[in-house]
Amino acid sequence: MTSEDHAASAVVAQKIERRWAAISILIVVFLTAMAAVAGIHQATMPQARVEIIDPEKIHLSGEFVETNLGSAVEPDGSVTVRAVGQQYSFTPQCILVPVDTKVTFRATSADVVHGLLIQQTNVNTMLVPGYVSEQVARFSRVGDHLMPCQEFCSVGHEGMWAMVKVIDRNEFMSLAASKRRISCVE
Repeated sequence: MTSEDHAASAVVAQKIERRWAAISILIVVFLTAMAAVAGIHQATMPQARVEIIDPEKIHLSGEFVETNLGSAVEPDGSVTVRAVGQQYSFTPQCILVPVDTKVTFRATSADVVHGLLIQQTNVNTMLVPGYVSEQVARFSRVGDHLMPCQEFCSVGHEGMWAMVKVIDRNEFMSLAASKRRISCVE
C-alpha cells in the first residue's frame, strides 16, 4: 500500500467513526428525552403525589370502609373502583366496570404488600400498607379479566385473586342508578 492509499483509508475510517459517534449521541439524546417525558407524565416511580392511609383503620371509617368498596359512577360519567387487598383476598371479590369508560382504580392493602394485576390490560400496581395506589384504565371490549395478586404475600398467595367483569355501559348505568356501589357479588 502506498502512502496515498493509507491517507484515503484514514479519511474513510474517520468518516465512518464520525457517523457512528453521531448515531451514538442521537441514541443517548433520544433516551434522555424519553426519560424526561416519562417523568413529566408521572410514568416513573416514585410518584409525585403520594396518598397515605392508616392500614389499621381502613375498615373502620373513610374511603375504604367495606360499604364503600366496589364501583361507583362519578359526576363526570367516569367510574371509580375502590378495593382492598388483604391476606388472602381482594374485596370486592368481583368488580363490575363498563366498557369504553374511564375507570380509576383506587386500592390499598390492610396488611402486607400485595399486587393488583388485571390480566390482558395495562393495570399493574403494588398495594403497600399505608399508601393508596391509583391507576386509570379504559376497557375496549366486554369480557372477564382475572385479577391475581402478583406479589408474594405468604403461604396462601396462590389463592388470592379476584375477577373484573366488563359489561355494556348502558347495563352498568342502569345497575348504578339503583345502587350507590356495585359489584358482581351482591
